[in-house]
Amino acid sequence: MSKRKIIRLNAGHARYQMRVAGLGFREGHVLVHRAVHEPFWTFPGGRAEIGETSEETLRREMIEELGVEVAVGRLLWMVENFFRYERRNWHELGLYYLMDIPRSFPFHPEEIVHRLKDGDDHLEFKWVPATREALVALDIPPYFIAEEIESLPLSARHLVWRDGDLDKA
Repeated sequence: MSKRKIIRLNAGHARYQMRVAGLGFREGHVLVHRAVHEPFWTFPGGRAEIGETSEETLRREMIEELGVEVAVGRLLWMVENFFRYERRNWHELGLYYLMDIPRSFPFHPEEIVHRLKDGDDHLEFKWVPATREALVALDIPPYFIAEEIESLPLSARHLVWRDGDLDKA
């Protein structure tokens, strides 16, 4: 297997990366995940690699994380995302797609339905109501998605999202 070439650039206390995530829905719920040591949840996905399209990234990540092949749907958001995490300022290009998760993937609302070890992280996945209230309660960045989860854009939207104070080193 060849060495992976993740799209990431470190610049002192700052980092740039490209992340691709998917929103998979079932019976009024959306799939979310987190690293168990983190207080927040997010949408499943991962970092893009040089030479792969964003759709290929999402399909690869879902095979690696969920063990299933997803169908990648339309692009919802292209986000220039600026945030602070692990004592770094991050600049992330985030692409968020609709995705269809096979019916064979477990569905038990509000329960952990899948776990795996991904590098040093232990990830857990669960289905939560696809409502603003549920996403706000779970603290799911980027936070604009909670405002749009009940009325997804019909065509791809581009936005710049700045979360919190990025000037503290």
